[in-house]
Amino acid sequence: MFFYLSKIFWFFAQPLNFSIFLVIASLLAVFFGRRRLALTSLSAAFLILALSAWTSLAPLLMHPLEDRFPRPASLPEKVDGIVVLGGGFEGAVNLARGGYELNGSGDRFVETAVLARRFPDAKILISGGTGSMLLEGEEDANTAFRLLVALGVAPERLILESKSRNTAENAQFSKELVNPQAGETWLLVTSAFHMPRSVGLFRKVDFPVIPWPTDYRTTGREGVALFTDNQTDALQNTTLAIREWMGLVAYWLSGRIDTPLPGPV
Repeated sequence: MFFYLSKIFWFFAQPLNFSIFLVIASLLAVFFGRRRLALTSLSAAFLILALSAWTSLAPLLMHPLEDRFPRPASLPEKVDGIVVLGGGFEGAVNLARGGYELNGSGDRFVETAVLARRFPDAKILISGGTGSMLLEGEEDANTAFRLLVALGVAPERLILESKSRNTAENAQFSKELVNPQAGETWLLVTSAFHMPRSVGLFRKVDFPVIPWPTDYRTTGREGVALFTDNQTDALQNTTLAIREWMGLVAYWLSGRIDTPLPGPV
């Protein structure tokens, strides 16, 4: 139920869709002679889009997330396993064409391929099914298998978890699949902005991991400014940041993580 409610809520709450609904509301208000309401709705829609696309709102929202878990300066000599979370593929395209087309979060799998070469004895758990309610697509774990094998990773090292639909299920199903033992070292690879929620969820299921963030969306040096990025990327990053903050609050209020912004211990 949580999965479906979160998807429905986010459909209406994401900045672009919310702005469209506000424009529709303003047109209806004009039709019914509510000019003040129409102006208010239209102004709110413009403000949301302008802040999202034309200002540095996105990096300002991203910075606390991306900086929460710095990449470790050094790692133990032995790494037993690497967990990489899905979300980096164009599932619908790959289902139709059989390739491994990456999206903006594809760095997760590039970094995993690098780590696989660096730690040749480590198992690699790919956790990711399809997270869409409506669009049909190939499970990320299955696509990642083809990609990593093509990049030279031995198939027998790969463990596929293709049932999970969200990060909570990533953590739960990953723990059930590999049953990590005391003293083992596992790396967690996901986008930097997504790392706080991911670590909080893995802690909740008692799966100790070392965060290995990738897919950074900011330099970390952005301040308050106008037109700091192209409008498409700015809108996308604002949407990602708002979604992540909402996800943190929702997971905390529902008891899935212990703090609204998990951090290093």
